[in-house]
Amino acid sequence: MNTTRPLLVLVLAGASFLAAQSTGQRLFFHLSYILAALPLVALAWTWLNLYGLSIEREHKSLRASVGEYTRERLTIRNQWWLPKLWIEVQDESDLPNHEPGFVAYLGAREITRWTTRTLCTHRGRFRLGPTRIISSDPFGLFRFSRLIAGSGEIIVYPPTDLVTGFRLPGTELAGGSSSLVRTYTTTPNVATIRDYQPGDSLNRIHWRSTARQGRLMVKEFDLDPAADIYLILDCNERTVVRMPPARPPTDERQIAPWWQRQPSLRQRPALDSTEEHAVYVAASLARTLLSQNRVVGLLAWSERLEVIPAEREERQLWKMLELLAVLRASGQHSLTELLLAEGQRFSRATTLVIITSDVDPRWVTALQQHIYRGARAVIVFIDPLSYGGWNDPTTLLQHLVGLGIDVYRLQRDQVLDEALRHPLQSPA
Repeated sequence: MNTTRPLLVLVLAGASFLAAQSTGQRLFFHLSYILAALPLVALAWTWLNLYGLSIEREHKSLRASVGEYTRERLTIRNQWWLPKLWIEVQDESDLPNHEPGFVAYLGAREITRWTTRTLCTHRGRFRLGPTRIISSDPFGLFRFSRLIAGSGEIIVYPPTDLVTGFRLPGTELAGGSSSLVRTYTTTPNVATIRDYQPGDSLNRIHWRSTARQGRLMVKEFDLDPAADIYLILDCNERTVVRMPPARPPTDERQIAPWWQRQPSLRQRPALDSTEEHAVYVAASLARTLLSQNRVVGLLAWSERLEVIPAEREERQLWKMLELLAVLRASGQHSLTELLLAEGQRFSRATTLVIITSDVDPRWVTALQQHIYRGARAVIVFIDPLSYGGWNDPTTLLQHLVGLGIDVYRLQRDQVLDEALRHPLQSPA
């Protein structure tokens, strides 16, 4: 609260009273009384204006993706019989580009609503609230505020795209077309027929056997022998290359209020570092491979080792996106250490998809150990030169191609689906 203006009014009241005493003019007496009472009236006005208010926040969804809009409706209710002539509501959420607030007038027991639509431009977990209510008197002498606690968090997933042209190398699987392990999930490999038991799904009923036996018969399945796929994301902070910060946007469409903005088609995400590019690639590949009913896992070593075991369940994609939303390239452990530490997870039935921008050739030696044991590998290399780096990865990539490994070199602003269609070819 700024006390300069109230003190100035009191000084003027004292000066008017002295002038009244010296001149005997009734005008100065009345003026001194009014100026002395004005701070008290303004103080009571401002204090009462903050009470009897309640705020409710409603969110359409607490999950969104970069490039999507999130909506929130804020309802402010005056529960008193006194009107609120001037109420400023400030939303102190840390979601980027969030609308700061609004100013409202509330009559006696009146309700007003305010809806925001925020474009999600950064991945992460962001706080919703708290909300600050600010009130002032008509003369601007006092300014009080009251803080109302927040209402939760919103998680913004990284952007994803379906990659139609990406192909993985085949793996060598022992044991023929199916394993000997029974599974409760439906796979292409039918093992045998048995009697129906309570709880069996109707889509497992084998109708031909049911008609022949005269009783309900259901199918049992073997495990699908598809290879496990591990997305390995390099989170070593020493390998990250960032673009210099861009200038603030000057496009009127971007700085206009949301109700005046023209809708536009979703464009490719603006990636400002090799870190964001790698996360975008990992999220897109996870979405693509899981949509193909593949068994996918995720490994990353940031501030701690993050492991999502390889599965094909429906929730697997959301587990990966939640991790990728908050994952930062702030780790001190190199890709070489990650490959050596988690080597026991990789077998002949494993395909490694390594996403990195590391030009240090030592991680290639660690990768070769797994390849010699029968694992397959694919390298998605985020080119640091396209982000302003100075280390040329050409020699490293040619060495990987010479080892028979599929290598994809991704440039900044390159369409992901096109970049992952054709791997690098060995020089003639």
